[in-house]
Amino acid sequence: MDERPHKAHRPAQSGGKANKKENAKGKEKQHGYNEKAFAPKSGRRADRQGRRNVERDQTRLHVPLVNRTPDDDPPPVIIAIVGPSGVGKTTLLKSLVRRYTKQTLNDAKGPITVVSGKKRRLTFIECNNDLNSMIDVGKIADLVLLMVDGSFGFEMETFEFLNILQSHGFPKVIGVLTHLDLIKKAATLKDTKKALKKRFWTEIYQGAKLFYLSGVLNGRYPDTEIMNLSRFISVMKFRPLVFRNTHPYLLADRIEDLTPRELVRTSKGKCDRTVTVYGYVRGTNLRLGTKVHIPGVGDLDMKSVTVLGDPCPLPTAESEKRRKLSEKKKLLIHAPMSDVGGVMYDKDAVWVNVPGSFTRGNTDVLQGEGEQMVMDLQDVDATLEDRVAQSHIRLFGTSSKALTVDPSPNDQSDDDDEETDDEESFSDEDSNDEDGHSNSGLSSQDESGSQDEGMDEGIPRDAQNTGRSNRRTVTRSLPSSNLKERTDVEYAESDSDLGEDEYSTHTGKRVRLGDEEDQDIPSDDEVEDDEAEEDGEEDDSIPKWKANLADRAQQLSSTPHKRRKDWIKLIYNSTLSPEEILYGKKQEEDNADGDDFFQVKKKEADDPEALDASKEPIDPSTLKKWEDEEVLDSIRHLFITGGDGPLGEGIDEDGEEGFNGIENDDDEEEGDGSEDQDASGQAGPSKSKPKDRRTLSRTEALAAKKEILKRKFDEQYDDPQASKTDFYEEKKDEMARQLALNRAEFEGVDAEARALVEGYRPGQYVRIELQDVPCEMIENFDPTYPIIVGGLLPAEERFGYVQVRIKRHRWYNRTLKTNDPLIFSLGWRRFQSIPIYSLDDHSIRMRMLKYTPEHMHCYATFYGPVTLPNTGFCAFNSLSADIAGFRVTATGVVLDIDRSAKIVKKLKLTGVPYKIFKNTAFIKDMFSTALEVAKFEGANIRTVSGIRGQVKKALPKPDGVFRATFEDKILKSDIVFLRAWYSIQPRKFYNPVTSLLLSEKSKWTGMRLTGQIRRDEGIKTPLNANSTYKKVERAPRRFNPLIIPKKLQSALPYGSKPKLMQAQKHETYLQKRAVVMEPEEKKALALMQQIRALRKDQVARRHEKKKEKKAERAKKLEKEDAKKSEREKERKKDVMRIAGQKSKREAELQDGRGKTKRRKT
Repeated sequence: MDERPHKAHRPAQSGGKANKKENAKGKEKQHGYNEKAFAPKSGRRADRQGRRNVERDQTRLHVPLVNRTPDDDPPPVIIAIVGPSGVGKTTLLKSLVRRYTKQTLNDAKGPITVVSGKKRRLTFIECNNDLNSMIDVGKIADLVLLMVDGSFGFEMETFEFLNILQSHGFPKVIGVLTHLDLIKKAATLKDTKKALKKRFWTEIYQGAKLFYLSGVLNGRYPDTEIMNLSRFISVMKFRPLVFRNTHPYLLADRIEDLTPRELVRTSKGKCDRTVTVYGYVRGTNLRLGTKVHIPGVGDLDMKSVTVLGDPCPLPTAESEKRRKLSEKKKLLIHAPMSDVGGVMYDKDAVWVNVPGSFTRGNTDVLQGEGEQMVMDLQDVDATLEDRVAQSHIRLFGTSSKALTVDPSPNDQSDDDDEETDDEESFSDEDSNDEDGHSNSGLSSQDESGSQDEGMDEGIPRDAQNTGRSNRRTVTRSLPSSNLKERTDVEYAESDSDLGEDEYSTHTGKRVRLGDEEDQDIPSDDEVEDDEAEEDGEEDDSIPKWKANLADRAQQLSSTPHKRRKDWIKLIYNSTLSPEEILYGKKQEEDNADGDDFFQVKKKEADDPEALDASKEPIDPSTLKKWEDEEVLDSIRHLFITGGDGPLGEGIDEDGEEGFNGIENDDDEEEGDGSEDQDASGQAGPSKSKPKDRRTLSRTEALAAKKEILKRKFDEQYDDPQASKTDFYEEKKDEMARQLALNRAEFEGVDAEARALVEGYRPGQYVRIELQDVPCEMIENFDPTYPIIVGGLLPAEERFGYVQVRIKRHRWYNRTLKTNDPLIFSLGWRRFQSIPIYSLDDHSIRMRMLKYTPEHMHCYATFYGPVTLPNTGFCAFNSLSADIAGFRVTATGVVLDIDRSAKIVKKLKLTGVPYKIFKNTAFIKDMFSTALEVAKFEGANIRTVSGIRGQVKKALPKPDGVFRATFEDKILKSDIVFLRAWYSIQPRKFYNPVTSLLLSEKSKWTGMRLTGQIRRDEGIKTPLNANSTYKKVERAPRRFNPLIIPKKLQSALPYGSKPKLMQAQKHETYLQKRAVVMEPEEKKALALMQQIRALRKDQVARRHEKKKEKKAERAKKLEKEDAKKSEREKERKKDVMRIAGQKSKREAELQDGRGKTKRRKT
């Protein structure tokens, strides 16, 4: 054993160990490193190297775009898993979800949201092998995991999806190769990876990331490969795309049908539905008044938008002290359409899946969320109504009795008005958005606030808004009776004993004393100090907040307090007109008991200009003072051409007089008649502003302006490099400043008012209620198809003619024809329309094209929704999966909307001569009336033979005949034609793709061509008898002989005289005689013919032999010529080599480098 020779050690030439050694060598040599030693040898090389470095830096830069996604709470990143069927999309989805959440999904459907880090959430969605799904996913995905079967190669669906991405804004794409375990040979596997990587880089970009998944273990991919992929996903940065940066959109992860069941039953399911969709807002802010579009369904109206609590929240700084994400947060997963924990949300039900069978006593087996819900329901021994009836709730800590529910005659009427919203919107919106804080304390005030949130559910939708800007406080109503007039206030043991038939506004507290008007009373917080100062004479059984309530209410009614109006709530939350808001009118309440309610009707303005409170009525007598020159000189300094005098009294720095406008109305009193003085149109005198609210004076403003100019001057001349900031950095700083300014503007505004003005911000989890949704969407709902709610801009709700630049795709093998229907994917919409192709004819006209040009762009005009310019689109002839070949028909971009561009079509009018004169002719059959001729007077016409002419004037009779002049005399057989242009317009045809309304989503078919209908229905093409091809029999045309007059013949020279001999009419003697041979002559003639035949055959065989010999000689000569040419090439190479060496020696001798030592002889 010891004598066996061991293999010699071979040091590693590459790899980690070799690189480590090389780096160590480099460190030893770094001590005496000289930068100048490695400088370029020539200036040209240095210039090239510098240019290369600059170009490399420029390739990293891009056009700066404003990122509208908030940094503090961004929406989850949408990761779409795309690929053909059977490639392993579901396996990859389950593997990634298990990697992030440690949960195994049995049925992965719809969007799945997980927490991947402390500042990032991911939403995974699997894309079907359906063209509609690929189009929709390509518009919303932030990252695409493009799966390719490594054992098969790229498929047509992959290239189609990449072309869709190129049209709609290219997101980040990562390639994933699967089924590599089917390739057994290592060399074949290496070559396959290399070939697929090269093709993938060609389609995406050089250096695109490509991951390899070897095989499947236990139903999922290996953990190390999934971990590498997930790490790369977690740190990836995303750049905002232009279209998504200007449109709000939402990927619905849950859908519910809120249509009353009775309405569905009576209409047999064919009524329009009211549907709610849930999801994260993405893109830009979502405003309530705009329309939305669901691809595959159509345009819909939003009835309401509600902000809900985040179902998959990011960890906060308080909950996550460590750098690493805790295991508890890793378990967060939001997948309503999948079976997470055995619970799955359907469109109208919640399904609990219990696999196998289980027993209640078995505590060893871990139950899922669904099993736990079923077991909890089994443990319930009383209904919710019984438990509420047995519970004791105290509204305040000082309440003497618990709340009780007493039957009252008003309960029935109250139930009709009190329609509660969704419980999620109740719990989240009321507790967080309206109060602005969490009611988690144990004090009586906090308890009252939490109870008041429950009472708010009963407030009707049309409740009155008083425009109160402070936070919502408790709302109470005091009862009144018709039997006797009450001046004192009745007390109840608790709030439930008070009458609930009279509503009050949810933004303030109001009481009514007798028949007087409702008056505002302060909240418990406002009168808390007053209660402490009250005497203790009241009975101890009466709570503190009820003490002296009538006196204080009477005092408040006589002395109204001042408060500021919340203009945002008055404008957005009420149905009042601008005049009513301006003159302080409040929104009327819908009260069931109208006998006890009295209101003072305020005088409204009759003056049409009373709305503009800043405009004072003009008195002609006051205008005379402006005729005085002294008055004009006194205000001359206020204008640019005037002097720099002090500011006049009552005039601000802008040169405008102060006015008592809308801003001053904020400080007016409410509840008295002080607002009536504005109704007459008389504005009050100008109030001088306090000194702390006044802006800079004129001199200070000039000084500040000079300081800014001086700073710019110093930056430019003292430090010119500082002022030369890079364009890219300058734009980025400008965008950052604008974002900070926007953030600071809405910093102090509450969430409700901010949503009214700004809209719902990206990252918020919202519930959108949609009305008039087609019933087929709910009946044929499939969670594997994505539901996208795309917000439309106001301009995109209109329809018109859209002009685009289009190019037929190079892989589509058919030419596109005008007036053939195409399916466009433009913006959020997919629709079918009829385009007309055209080309710019030397900037003179838009000339219609019958077919699209080859390898060239052209224009197309079609009827559809108006879209912003520079929006990309792609077009398809059909979305069906049965079509073989490439389905992306054309791609293009929307141009500027120019309605003046008219498309003209070439028109040829033909006619025939009616009468012919020398150079003039009368033409018929071209026009039908003299009016048509008058329109074309002076137009150029031409004959088929090429003679040009012009239309002159119409003849009185017959109609349509006109006189025309030509260059030469035309013939009766000539056809005259006129080239003209005819204006055309595209057909108004818009057919949205409603694939989500079908049970089979891929079977949508739009308008078909006549030929397709005949082929599908088996109908033969109707034949026109006049259109059938027949054999054309033309009679031979006989031309008259050329006759030259004898006088002209005699004058011609002999060479030009016609030498025509007449054919002989009579036969000659030789022709007429008959030759009779003798027998010997016949034999001699036969022998001569045989000899000639033999001779002819002999000559033919001799020619064949000569041809063969010539062919052999030609081959031999060709070989010799080839050898000769090779020898000639070698000789020329030698000659050129010698000449090159000689020239090189001469050049060296000239440079002085060719000094050679003389050989010793």
